[in-house]
Amino acid sequence: MSSSSPSVSTGGAAAVQPAAHLPATTSAPRVGLLPGWGWAALILFLLASCLLVPWLALHVPQSSAWHLSSYWVGLAGKILCYAMVALAMDLVWGYGGILSLGHGLFFALGGYAMGMYLNRAMNAASGTLPDFMQFMQWTRFPWYWAGTGHFAYALFLALAVPGLLAFVFGFFAFRSRIRGVYFSIITQALTYAAMLLFFRNETGFGGNNGLTDFKVLLGWPVGTAGMTVSLFVATSLCLVLCFVLLRWLVQGRFGRLLSAIRDAESRVMFCGYEPLWFKLFAWTVSAMVCGLAGALYAPQVGIINPGEMSPANSIEIAIWAAVGGRGTLVGPMLGAVVVNAAKSWLTVAFPQFWLYLLGALFVVVTLYAPGGIAGLFIAWRRRRG
Repeated sequence: MSSSSPSVSTGGAAAVQPAAHLPATTSAPRVGLLPGWGWAALILFLLASCLLVPWLALHVPQSSAWHLSSYWVGLAGKILCYAMVALAMDLVWGYGGILSLGHGLFFALGGYAMGMYLNRAMNAASGTLPDFMQFMQWTRFPWYWAGTGHFAYALFLALAVPGLLAFVFGFFAFRSRIRGVYFSIITQALTYAAMLLFFRNETGFGGNNGLTDFKVLLGWPVGTAGMTVSLFVATSLCLVLCFVLLRWLVQGRFGRLLSAIRDAESRVMFCGYEPLWFKLFAWTVSAMVCGLAGALYAPQVGIINPGEMSPANSIEIAIWAAVGGRGTLVGPMLGAVVVNAAKSWLTVAFPQFWLYLLGALFVVVTLYAPGGIAGLFIAWRRRRG
């Protein structure tokens, strides 16, 4: 048989097409990081978050209808933290097919790392231990609190601790070929076990009250209008940075291989690739993004406690990604914004029914818009040609 013109048999059994297509790097078309309208939307978001919002919050008089109060800026900053978590979820679920029900753990660990710094900064002037440590009659900080009085080290912990935990857990789970619903259940069990551990007072993280009463961040008082706006701007910049980074990952060879592993892991192995390391890298990066989101969340909300590790929170993260549209990066961020904005309104207007409405939203999206918000937008663009 000639190597230049291979023959394909059409008789007998139907030709079997491989489920995983790995485009050759020499023939794969080069795709830009973002289309033109995507860059325009990104620039508009940065202008609005870094210039317009600070101007409306700090320079427009409070008597004006255009003034943004600290409450709304803080709420928007908190929702952007959730959008960052949804972005991290989409990397592993939308592109890797790994449904995690434990991302709330990584988010909370990042928050605790920053909360430790904020507690140390609050008690540095008086030289006393936090109240919960005094209640336990401790005379010094535990060894694992060493160095948390420095902001840079606390930020490093917010990234490193979730990343290290994800790497160790993921290595053994992926090496054992645990996948699907079994992996989801194990991540949920891990999160629940961590929550029970952090609820204990002797753990040294404030027990069920967690870490709270933050006063100072980098020498500036927390809770002022200026600090609230600064944290909002920092969250916006970090969200854009994480989005561009993950977009770069999924648009390249790594993203194509990760999607191929999602669709047909065994065939990717037969092609000579080891899925373990691709899944482990995506899983670890996703956990680190969650940790960064938690570090930004703690000073804006003013508290971090074990409740952030509850399995219900991790399930809600998956709902954000599903409502927004998996495998798009932009969709899960929109889903997080839409769901949490609705939640903020419904918990005030209909406090007894918002959980039912949230569940109904998830069911409706699953049945009638499986592509989520992003899927509806893509279908609309296709209809327009």
